Amino acid sequence: MKFVIQRVTQASVEVNHEVIGKVNKGFLVLIGVSNDDTTEIADKLIKKLIGLRIFEDENGKTNLALKDVNGELLLVSQFTLYADCKKGNRPSFIKAGNPEHANQLYEYIIEACKKEIPVVQTGEFGADMKISLLNDGPFTIILDSNEIC
Repeated sequence: MKFVIQRVTQASVEVNHEVIGKVNKGFLVLIGVSNDDTTEIADKLIKKLIGLRIFEDENGKTNLALKDVNGELLLVSQFTLYADCKKGNRPSFIKAGNPEHANQLYEYIIEACKKEIPVVQTGEFGADMKISLLNDGPFTIILDSNEIC
């Protein structure tokens, strides 16, 4: 499982020219799922995501977590995080989880985050989405279950 976390001052996702998810200060999280991923792996990444202290405190140090700043979450599924570009110029996506498995874990992640964070918005699994964001910093972190779990 991979989370690409971008600290944002605002972010939104559109499907068919309609905004379906929008957040202010918080995280835009792109989520990639492989067939090897489980709810246990998701729980570990969610715990790390929620606990990341990458917001500035009163001294300008990155000491505050999402809850400390009343941050919001925009969670977007993105199978292309598992693109394999080793051969040729056309990526292969065989390492991405099959859609049914990936969607189940994506929905699990959404529900788990809603238990921790008051504002959780989402994209639409499998849809053609347009994402807009104002990255704050810029500050981008990649969580990869192969490195964390």
